[in-house]
Amino acid sequence: MKAPQAAPPDRAAPRGRSNRPRVAPFIGIAVAVLIAEIVPRSGLVADGALPPLSAVLAELAHQAGHTTLWEALGRTVRTWAIGLTAAVAAGVAAGFVIGLVPLLRAITSSTVEFLRPIPSVALIPAVILVFGTDFQSGVVLIVYAGFWQVLVQVLYGIQDVDPVAYDTARSYRFGLWARVRHVVWPTTLPFVFTGIRLAASVSLVLAITGELVIGTPGIGQLISVAQSSGATTPMFAFVLLTGVLGTLVNIAFRFAERAALGWHPSVRRSEGAR
Repeated sequence: MKAPQAAPPDRAAPRGRSNRPRVAPFIGIAVAVLIAEIVPRSGLVADGALPPLSAVLAELAHQAGHTTLWEALGRTVRTWAIGLTAAVAAGVAAGFVIGLVPLLRAITSSTVEFLRPIPSVALIPAVILVFGTDFQSGVVLIVYAGFWQVLVQVLYGIQDVDPVAYDTARSYRFGLWARVRHVVWPTTLPFVFTGIRLAASVSLVLAITGELVIGTPGIGQLISVAQSSGATTPMFAFVLLTGVLGTLVNIAFRFAERAALGWHPSVRRSEGAR
C-alpha cells in the first residue's frame, strides 16, 4: 500500500504582483491637497498672495459657468493640436529619411545637436516679427519644440534596428519599402510613441507660454490678464486648469501607446508586473 503523498505546497504569488490596492498615488494627492489648503491659511505667505485650494476650486467652478473659459480652452487646445500634428509628421518623416541614409545622418548630426538645445522661448521675438501675434506664432513655437523630440526618438529607434534582421530582409530581396514596413517600423514604433508623448507635453507648455508672452487668445492670456489685474484667485484657478489639462494629455497618450503597442514585449512586461 502506497503511503499517502503530501499535498503540493501552494504556489507563491509571482513577485512584483500584489493584490493590495495601489494607494500610494492617492496618499500623495491627499498630502498635496492638505498642503495647498493649510499653508495659505497658516500665515507663512502674505495674505492674498496664495489663496487656499478650496477657494481656487470654487473659483474654477465659477469660471466654468462662463463661455470665456471654454473659448480660451478651445483656442489653446486648437493651437496645441495643430502644432503637435505638424511636429509629429515632420519629425517622423525627417527621422526616417535621415536615419535610413548613413551619409545624411553623418552630415546632419552636428546641426541637430546645435539646434536641438535652443529653447523655443528664445525664438519668441523673431516669431513675433515674422508671424505677428496671431495663433500662428504659437503653432511655430510648438512645431519647433516638438519636432526635435520626435526626430531624436526616431533616430534612436532606427539605430536600434537589428542589423541581422535588416540584412536578412535585404538578402530575400525585400525592397526598401518592405524593409521599412516589416523590419524598421516595428522596431521604431515604440520610440515614435515616446517622442510623441514627450512632444505632447512640451507642446502644451509652449502653447500656454506663447499665449502668456505673445498675448494670443487662450488659457495663457487669461492667466496673464488675471495676474496684471491682481486677481490672484482666478489666476491660480487657470494655472490649476493647465495642470489638469497636462495630466489628461499624458494619460490619454499613455493609453494610446498601450493600445497600439500591446504586442510589444516592453508593454506586456509592464502590464504583467501590475
